[in-house]
Amino acid sequence: MASLFSTTYASLSYGGPAASRPRRRMVAVRAEAINPDIRKTEEKVVDSVLLPEISKPVTAYCRCWRSGTFPLCDGSHLKHNKATGDNVGPLLLKQK
Repeated sequence: MASLFSTTYASLSYGGPAASRPRRRMVAVRAEAINPDIRKTEEKVVDSVLLPEISKPVTAYCRCWRSGTFPLCDGSHLKHNKATGDNVGPLLLKQK
């Protein structure tokens, strides 16, 4: 087993076959509440900001950091809230 480890380690470290493949980054995201204190009496915390000059009537921005279209909201907070008991929602930018 030690020789397999040494061979694998050497090929990764010194430009063996694995060095030609792109490196993959691993990110661990723990399922825990990201809104532990703010307005916990509300079912979902959603804030709106009125702006006079924006191109769309409403744009939703992610605040749960789980969106596949980050920084735009894709509704991933629903799954996050169900898994953690959190109540985070998007930030809405609206035309005035």
